[in-house]
Amino acid sequence: MHLFIFCLHIILSPLIFSTNPSKFLTPHCNRIAMAFRMGVGGGNASSGMGVAEHSVSTFKELQRKKVHRYVIFKIDEKTKEVVVEKTGSPAESYDDFTASLPENDCRYAVFDFDFVTSENCQKSKIFFIAWSPSVARIRPKMLYATSKDRFRRELQGIHYEIQATDPTEMELEVLQERAN
Repeated sequence: MHLFIFCLHIILSPLIFSTNPSKFLTPHCNRIAMAFRMGVGGGNASSGMGVAEHSVSTFKELQRKKVHRYVIFKIDEKTKEVVVEKTGSPAESYDDFTASLPENDCRYAVFDFDFVTSENCQKSKIFFIAWSPSVARIRPKMLYATSKDRFRRELQGIHYEIQATDPTEMELEVLQERAN
């Protein structure tokens, strides 16, 4: 037992007592540790990115005026804001929406889902979708994950939220099931 503790002390001492413990970490671990120490993107990781006023007003157009079927948002790292990347006209379908999402990068989106209830009533529900494909790089995944809650709070009137890492997690049937 004493030998084990001695060996552990020999291995961990440079990490514990060094002024620069990152030199003992692998480059990959060091990048992850630095990202968490500095905050993702150099800012405060818990607060997330700012939200462009245009993003909120475009969401309100979708919500109140039905001007858009969907809105896709992205994080602009230069301005450190969530901005509108694309809007879909009211005539566009859910397939058009899913085809607009990048296969290998993260995005936020809202989709105005129209459906008919079992009582034959026309209804509409707004879905917030956090798209984070499994093939996306780690940095964007962390950036979008830490900014999601703040951005989501800015969009008043969301009915349902979906977090998807794969297209099957946000198929039309998933929305229908959640809305009913």
